[in-house]
Amino acid sequence: MAVPVFVRSIIFTIVVPCTVAGWVPHWLSNSTLDGLMFGKAPSSLITDILGYILLVLGAAIYLWCVYDFTFIGRGTPAVFDPPKELVIRGLYEYVRNPMYIGVIFALAGQVFLYGSPIVLFYTVAIGVFFIAFVLVEEEPALHKKFGNDYDEYSRRVNRWLPKLK
Repeated sequence: MAVPVFVRSIIFTIVVPCTVAGWVPHWLSNSTLDGLMFGKAPSSLITDILGYILLVLGAAIYLWCVYDFTFIGRGTPAVFDPPKELVIRGLYEYVRNPMYIGVIFALAGQVFLYGSPIVLFYTVAIGVFFIAFVLVEEEPALHKKFGNDYDEYSRRVNRWLPKLK
């Protein structure tokens, strides 16, 4: 019996994004390395509110994209179990990579919440990885899989920032 796509999406989300955008920043912010090398920025009500807003917004963006991948694209966010259909609805109407943007927002929220320079460096490194992965691996694979449909979508929708109308 095959595991339903929504179950596979949930499992992937628990294993990968919850680790990358949850456990690792928490661990880094509590590590001796962070305290010894950099110190902590003072917490304030403003940084806490901003942190929670970014964290919740990032999680909501990610979950919306997972929903679209699962129920519109009939696949998961996992590279080894991608959508069968090109997803160009929802947030994908505005930017081609909203899921990565959501993860970066969630990480940025934790930078504010933890006041941790090492979490900031980690967030930047994850962002650089996402950019490289999209350019080197993901976009060529999408072009190969979806051909002209993806090419036309790429011309119409920006990679990271919405087009101003």
